[in-house]
Amino acid sequence: MGISVVLLAYKEEENLRVLLPQIKDQVKQTGEEFEILVIDTEKPLDNTKGVCEEFGAKYVNQEEPAFAGAFKTGIQYASMDKFLILDSDGSHNPKYIPAIYDKFTKENCDVVIGSRYVEGGKTNDAKSSIVMSHILNGMFRFFLGIKAKDISTDYRMYHTEQLKNVSLSCHNYDVLQEVLLRLRLNKPDKKLKIGEVPIEFDKRIYGESKRRLIPFILSYMKTLCRLTISRIFGG
Repeated sequence: MGISVVLLAYKEEENLRVLLPQIKDQVKQTGEEFEILVIDTEKPLDNTKGVCEEFGAKYVNQEEPAFAGAFKTGIQYASMDKFLILDSDGSHNPKYIPAIYDKFTKENCDVVIGSRYVEGGKTNDAKSSIVMSHILNGMFRFFLGIKAKDISTDYRMYHTEQLKNVSLSCHNYDVLQEVLLRLRLNKPDKKLKIGEVPIEFDKRIYGESKRRLIPFILSYMKTLCRLTISRIFGG
């Protein structure tokens, strides 16, 4: 029993120095045993390893490429029964961890999402990103039958065993929608209980965003078609 806190890092040394102490303080409020896993790039690009050593986090180099590869590496190395993932750039405030945990455990959810789009949620992202996010969220909800307001954020808590039992084929951020569909298809009754906790999404603390809008959109459109087929045929 416990929580594996997973952070996917790409040159986030400065942000991790701020976040790791905050995460530890918030996770301790749950009363659970925990570990913090920082999944760095395959070859180190900064001193993320040194920051992990300083703050007692486990440092792991990703073993598959791109965002999805880092996510899958985190799943592979998680050893606790609950899996909490949040951005390592400071856009996800650790103060919401106790509320996410409480909803997950008290309401027996399969997944709990730190949501920008439920009542009380807010995003401070660029306007173009907000518009695109709403469009993509709406399309994926409709075509995949996922009943949640915000399915494009990775501030989430899962059951680790459920994650280890899914096969993921996406390479980029679209893995965030794929994993929800795969979890749903793996349930005997096909009913995935998703809870959402309102959060305020902040701009990153240090550094620049790694997302590129046009490749991001094209990747999502291809994935939407492929996952819709998977939903229809159940595989």
